[in-house]
Amino acid sequence: MNSYDVIIIGGGAAGLMCAITAGQRGRNVLVIEKSNKVGKKILMSGGGRCNFTNLYVEPDRFLSANPHFCKSALSRYTQWDFIALVEKHGISYHDKGQGQLFCDESAKQVVAMLLAECDEVGVQIRTQCEVKTLQVGEITAQSELEVESANSADDYHVETNDGIFKAQSLVIATGGLSIPTLGGSGYGYEVAEQFGLTKQPLKPALVPFTFTDSFKQISEKLSGLAVEARVSLPEKSFLEPVLFTHRGLSGPAVLQLSSYWRDGMIVKMDILPTEDALELLKGFKEASPKGLLRTQLAHYLPKNLVAELEALWWSSYAETALAEIPDKVLQQVAENLNGWQLKPAGTEGYRTAEVTLGGVCTDALSSKTMECKTQAGLYFIGEIVDVTGHLGGFNFQWAWASGYVAGQVV
Repeated sequence: MNSYDVIIIGGGAAGLMCAITAGQRGRNVLVIEKSNKVGKKILMSGGGRCNFTNLYVEPDRFLSANPHFCKSALSRYTQWDFIALVEKHGISYHDKGQGQLFCDESAKQVVAMLLAECDEVGVQIRTQCEVKTLQVGEITAQSELEVESANSADDYHVETNDGIFKAQSLVIATGGLSIPTLGGSGYGYEVAEQFGLTKQPLKPALVPFTFTDSFKQISEKLSGLAVEARVSLPEKSFLEPVLFTHRGLSGPAVLQLSSYWRDGMIVKMDILPTEDALELLKGFKEASPKGLLRTQLAHYLPKNLVAELEALWWSSYAETALAEIPDKVLQQVAENLNGWQLKPAGTEGYRTAEVTLGGVCTDALSSKTMECKTQAGLYFIGEIVDVTGHLGGFNFQWAWASGYVAGQVV
């Protein structure tokens, strides 16, 4: 039987960081990854350039049933610690805006960096290695192998398609349900359930909205068009680009808001976020009384968007001079421009979601070590935990931080 100090299930950002940290302490570490390579989500992130952290990491950029849980890990392994690691490996990077740090060249550099760090401390990685069963203590009669010594009674035994492995510490770093084509699965939640842990409800997050009503036709026509807009729910709003798609709305503002959205909620979209639309339209009427509303609005919004809005909101006055459009009509148009009410039918789901909202309840875990309070030697890190960051490198920073603090003690 193959014995280790630590077995980590999942070779993503959190798992690799945990492996490196534990290895640096002299621990004998095995990483088990079911797909053919580690770090697949790292490789595809940020359009292939990996938004690896953010300059402005604060606890209020994370969602959790316990908003305080993330503070300990984030304070002990900061964005500056990861930046130092990136610089140590000579990876050039840039701030894309709002503190979002991306590789200048390729996300492959981040994966290569993590693998180099693993190699340096002797971490073993097995890919295409899928877990069949895992348990604590002696292996059941169904398995041909027997526990080698009495001392291993409390070890974790992991049976895979590549053999049976045992270790004193077991780390679950399997990620969430997002992007199943890159290995996202519910296996880690099954492990949590096996050991009696509960989870917060799961839902796709950082994900585009879809529509089935009349707005779908508009979004289809405008597919590929991006505008700066403020999208809002009663509890939250984001001012960033919004992208019209064949299925609905995407772009940073929409992805951010999706983490807070629930079925049936109305989303307000302000497509003139820096203007008081009513004052603007009144100004048009005074300055260009003989002009058309679409002509004036086209100075502020793309012409093809204005054409769709005209058909939607003032089609009866499309060819009417501004001076002759009733003020109440302009007021209604202004209200729509600053607060277009939209009702998404849903989201694109886990297929395109960047992360999974919810996860293993933090009540069951130590915020300092990520160890399960009721099961010694069992740890949960990264996306599988009920900590979800905003768009912009925050989820990677949570992966690095939670992996690091677990790696300090496993």
